[in-house]
Amino acid sequence: WIAGKYYRSVWLEDYDCLAVLDQHALPYEVRVLYWRSWQEVFDGIRAMHVRGAPLIGVVGAGGLYLASLHIPQRFNQEPVTYLRQVAHQLKQARPTAVNLAWAIDRMLQWVQPHFSIQEIRTLLLQEFQRLREEDIQTNRQIGKNGVQILQTLYQKKQDTIHILTHCNAGWLATVDYGTVTAVFYLAQEQDIPIHVWVSETRPRNQGARLTAWELKENQVPCTLIADNASGYLIWRHQVDLVLVGADRVTRTGDTANKIGTLMKAVIAHQMNIPFYVALPTSTIDPQLSAGTSIPIEERDPEEVLFVEGITHDNTIQKVRIAPADVPAYNPAFDVTPAQYITGFITEKGYIPTDEFPQWVARTLLSSRSPAKEQAAT
Repeated sequence: WIAGKYYRSVWLEDYDCLAVLDQHALPYEVRVLYWRSWQEVFDGIRAMHVRGAPLIGVVGAGGLYLASLHIPQRFNQEPVTYLRQVAHQLKQARPTAVNLAWAIDRMLQWVQPHFSIQEIRTLLLQEFQRLREEDIQTNRQIGKNGVQILQTLYQKKQDTIHILTHCNAGWLATVDYGTVTAVFYLAQEQDIPIHVWVSETRPRNQGARLTAWELKENQVPCTLIADNASGYLIWRHQVDLVLVGADRVTRTGDTANKIGTLMKAVIAHQMNIPFYVALPTSTIDPQLSAGTSIPIEERDPEEVLFVEGITHDNTIQKVRIAPADVPAYNPAFDVTPAQYITGFITEKGYIPTDEFPQWVARTLLSSRSPAKEQAAT
């Protein structure tokens, strides 16, 4: 909800335009962007006008559909060649989140030489719409499975449950509900009292700008904190559990998420505080066994050297916070080893970390057909 109006984060307009909420403008302004080409989709994902692993997967799929509407003349006899080239480029927009490649590979199954251009367009449209609806249902089911953990804790505590989260794994990062926030919203429906500690998430401040705003709009009690306050709160026993999202999870449970997640996981582990990851199974990469194999996106150092905010006259400004000649390093993600994670909340259920590798082998790897393996490759 935004000011009493119900939104989803991406939708089609007139079947030839992808509409998205511009996350650059939030929380200062609700702005909708309209993209009519795959190049605009690529640039928008890369520049983080949309972000969040599940969302960029769906948006990337929409970009491939848009490409099918505007096939260059020289590719009219070879539309498959063109669309596969576009698919390859779209996957490069952001390399860490596996959902982008996963969704585009799902779209590619309909890009076949024996289909006409019109058939490909129709099939890509149908698959995009299917991915969008699946994301909504998946996230709600994650919420149902995750809220069971809160129910058990509330039965013991009989008081407000304090949850620490990091970055934004909300409906803004998906089509609807979110992964982490689906648990919060289902807790609201079941009258389980919760309070969320929202870490600001430097350097792009997705916690401060997106999560805090989203929770406020949906009447979820929350308090914004500096990233460095997390350890102090855990040490003071003011955190009952940590709940974060993920951008890629290996088959052994090593988890890539927004930079700063690892520190919270280590501290929570040391203080015996449960640390959970909420994610759709599409975020699991069963081809990788170790977190060291996950590609980590490095972004512009200016994101560290400058901060953006709104002035008293409602003007958005960016200001430097460091000396002009100091270098900066800006990895967008870190990797939390499985040993620091209590368990994983998925749409298929809750999986304790010590059971996760066997569950992936049984549920994901064994179900892959040779065709799917080829597509994944």
